[in-house]
Amino acid sequence: QKPPVLSVRKGETATMDCNLGTVTNYVAAWHKQIPGGSPQFVLRMHHSWSSPTYGSGFSAPKFTSTHQSTTDYRLIIKNAETGDFAQYFCQTYDDSTSLIVTGSSLPPPVLTVFPLSSAELQSNTASLVCLSSQSVKFVDVSWLAGGSPVSSGISTSTAVQRPDQTYQISSSLTIQTSDWNMDKVYTCKVSLGSQTLYKTIKMSECHTE
Repeated sequence: QKPPVLSVRKGETATMDCNLGTVTNYVAAWHKQIPGGSPQFVLRMHHSWSSPTYGSGFSAPKFTSTHQSTTDYRLIIKNAETGDFAQYFCQTYDDSTSLIVTGSSLPPPVLTVFPLSSAELQSNTASLVCLSSQSVKFVDVSWLAGGSPVSSGISTSTAVQRPDQTYQISSSLTIQTSDWNMDKVYTCKVSLGSQTLYKTIKMSECHTE
């Protein structure tokens, strides 16, 4: 699937290509996924069809698909708008498997987790902060406490573009200072496409200021 990252201005047309490899007689389906959300079926196309079939909420002329061969398909999104910003996945099927094809490898995010300060330790609760810097706007940030997923006390910012054209996302996790003092391990988890990175932190490995 290419390009791995596509940037267009509002109102322009976005075009993405997918090669199905050795699969020559099955549909190419496209899915849209906003980080943290479930994949949405956009459309499917077969080289023998005159037009694609669509998922709920998607239709022509904004969304369409063409094929250049029995294995090369194209997704076209016209009049791009903010709501179209997402990851798009190309999918095909054979008799027994489902194959998800994503873009080429992207540079991995750079993660930094900041420990609690001495001042924060005077309160019952405090916040750990994780900064993720990456080449694309969308990543999925989550937290683990003692190796288990955390579902509350998380606040994650929207992506901010920096002068070097990378994006930065900040996520904070509210914790009990008593757990921190007991050397509980906290992990910031960031997913970008097929890549997942972890950054752990605990009191005994930090120098508190």
